Amino acid sequence: MKPSRPSGALFYLYGIGILLFLYLPIVAVGFASVSKARYLRFPIHKYATGWYVSALESDTVAGLVATSLTIAGIVTIVSVVIGFFGALAFARYQWRFRRIYQKLILLPIFFPQTVLGLALLMWFNALGIIPSWHTAIVAHLVWITPIVTLIIAIRAYGFDPSLEDAARDMGCNTWQIMREVTVPLLMPAVNSAGLFAFLLSWGNFPLSLFTTGADSTLPEWLYAKMVSGYSPLVPTLGVLSVAASALVIVVALLVRSLLPVLKNLSTQRQTSHSVNP
Repeated sequence: MKPSRPSGALFYLYGIGILLFLYLPIVAVGFASVSKARYLRFPIHKYATGWYVSALESDTVAGLVATSLTIAGIVTIVSVVIGFFGALAFARYQWRFRRIYQKLILLPIFFPQTVLGLALLMWFNALGIIPSWHTAIVAHLVWITPIVTLIIAIRAYGFDPSLEDAARDMGCNTWQIMREVTVPLLMPAVNSAGLFAFLLSWGNFPLSLFTTGADSTLPEWLYAKMVSGYSPLVPTLGVLSVAASALVIVVALLVRSLLPVLKNLSTQRQTSHSVNP
């Protein structure tokens, strides 16, 4: 049913209000990043873009970004692989203790991250492991892998198992069914889960604070600079971090939209070669 004109205008105003509520804080950070003054104050009297140059030329910032990207990249790959097979066990197969597995695999999501980070730090100390960015990867995986598993499992619940049975009746083995049927059907969820994993790891502060040890990630450095030694470099890096996250999402959407086109072109090329050898 199409809404009336007053109702449509009300929906538009409601949507605009929600967007303003979500993005006005980021706009404020953007204004603070171009302030010439060393300390944050509004209104801004003098504007300058030199802090962006300083951020891009800083070796410290480059090291922080490299550490954060390394952690987020490894966490994304490992969590997607574990979550993919975990989701199949979660949603597609009946086996003993399956319900207990479903509850236990989702339990870390409900732990406060500070409590989980403290528990992992104590566990690493008990094992004699010195915290570093490597242990931060383990900490991120403990919290992010259940989220990835849940996202892929929702998609796994949605597709018809008879598609796999039909492929098996056609003579496909388990690997062929996985490659030709299961993976393509779950790929949208895998892409979404990968984006969630990367962004959750990239911006994670509580787990990183407890488990990185002498190493430091970008969110940790931003917090440290906020509580001591503030400069406009802090909001500048915040804006760049948000821009980088948005860029990752845009690139992922572009790749997702281009993949069917490339697949169609490849199919057409193979068809033309088979018709005209």
